[in-house]
Amino acid sequence: MPFTFSAAAVWPVIMLFASNIFMTFAWYGHLKHKGGALFIAIAASWGIAFFEYCLAVPANRIGSSVYSTAQLKTIQEVITLIIFSGFSVFYLGQSLTWNHAIGFALIAIGASFIFRA
Repeated sequence: MPFTFSAAAVWPVIMLFASNIFMTFAWYGHLKHKGGALFIAIAASWGIAFFEYCLAVPANRIGSSVYSTAQLKTIQEVITLIIFSGFSVFYLGQSLTWNHAIGFALIAIGASFIFRA
């Protein structure tokens, strides 16, 4: 069955991008402020993660009408790598190396097999 673009196909991807931005800040944002109390980092991360769930849960619910659960998870993982790469460079000021690029490319190649008929 050929893939057709529809709102049910596009909105989950957009929502997963947005949810991953929230989750990346929840998981790694506190690393820029290591001097702060750990319990504050945990509480702030939980607060940020709430918004991630408000996007990820409906994204998966909507997307399940078009994608398999394996495809939804694969989309989410590839988006995570994209968001994390940008976050690492632009927010945390870390550089990505060729090893990172090759590793991420291999993961993306592996992910592409999930979408083959």
